[in-house]
Amino acid sequence: MSLDNVKNIVLILSGKGGVGKSSITTQLALSLSLAGHSVGILDVDLTGPSIPRLLGIEACKVKQAPGGWLPVEVHPSQILLPAPPTTYSSPAPATTANGTSKDAEPSDAPLSTNGHAEHHPTQIGSLHAMSLAFLLASRSSAIVWRGPKKTAMVRQFLTSVLWGPTDYLLIDTPPGTSDEHISLVETLLKDVVTPLPSNTNGAAPRPQLAGAVIVTTPQAVAISDVRKELNFCGKTGVKVLGVVENMSGYVCECCGVATNLFSKGGGEVMARDFGVGFFGGVPLDSQWGLLVEEGMRPKYGGVVKDGVEEDADGSVAGEEVDDYGEAEINAPQREKEEGLLVDKYRSCSLSPIFEGIAKQVVDTVRSGTAVSVRPVVSS
Repeated sequence: MSLDNVKNIVLILSGKGGVGKSSITTQLALSLSLAGHSVGILDVDLTGPSIPRLLGIEACKVKQAPGGWLPVEVHPSQILLPAPPTTYSSPAPATTANGTSKDAEPSDAPLSTNGHAEHHPTQIGSLHAMSLAFLLASRSSAIVWRGPKKTAMVRQFLTSVLWGPTDYLLIDTPPGTSDEHISLVETLLKDVVTPLPSNTNGAAPRPQLAGAVIVTTPQAVAISDVRKELNFCGKTGVKVLGVVENMSGYVCECCGVATNLFSKGGGEVMARDFGVGFFGGVPLDSQWGLLVEEGMRPKYGGVVKDGVEEDADGSVAGEEVDDYGEAEINAPQREKEEGLLVDKYRSCSLSPIFEGIAKQVVDTVRSGTAVSVRPVVSS
């Protein structure tokens, strides 16, 4: 079995499309890697595979090996130099990892990207990924498959990808509770969930399928669909690690502080109804989009419009103003910065939030406290 080297499998699920499962999967993987864990991402969203694009590895191709496919390497295990200081004085957005609001006192001292001074190199774990996108001719290639072929492809991904030693394998799934989900869960529960050898401290063996992270947004229309996914987990026997509320606020580009945009708290209420953990809210941050789309290291205190950086007052950063108060038209352009995605991600305001979420996932897996949910019928 190609998953024999995988210690823990975590499903990223949501009954609603457009809630940001792939973004959550990517950032959780980066945060687990920054914590020193070896991580893999398996993208089974067959008709909309976006993980390679988010990781900046679309041009890579899968290599064949005896017995199956080799996943694409995003980065190897290595030591990162200390992260550069952030450019905003507020240490973190208002939404913390446990979903509470916190008003941060501004500070003139340079802060690291996770809100604490980082003066030492960081040992990170390796990150690999597998997706149908690596097998397609182009980004715009359409997948027009019926259920049986989708089912066969999911099973092939689970049995033919040769993962190396991997602490956490995150499986990014499509929305809903249809063919891909049924095939995925049936295969995992039938062929993969076997006890692992006891670890050195004598703890009881754990199954490889650690559980699911459920992703939602705060709006009621999203919550109603995501509740179906939790009921799906209850009916299929998949334990739930916790709920993440995405798009819970908006990070200001000028100061890096988060404010509510699509309301807040719906995911926490849903988690309470089902008796599962709530890992916290994740605000929107346009700098995260610039990072994955343009390769720009997140920078706060200015606004980037069409690649042109402006200061908080609307003037273009670095521009010269003539005697009449009019700016010269030669505006500087922010260019793609070379370097690893995981390194640049440390400068993102979302990094400390996912550091907390990743810790909660790890703690829940290690403690074996994932919840077997009971189906709940909403009124």
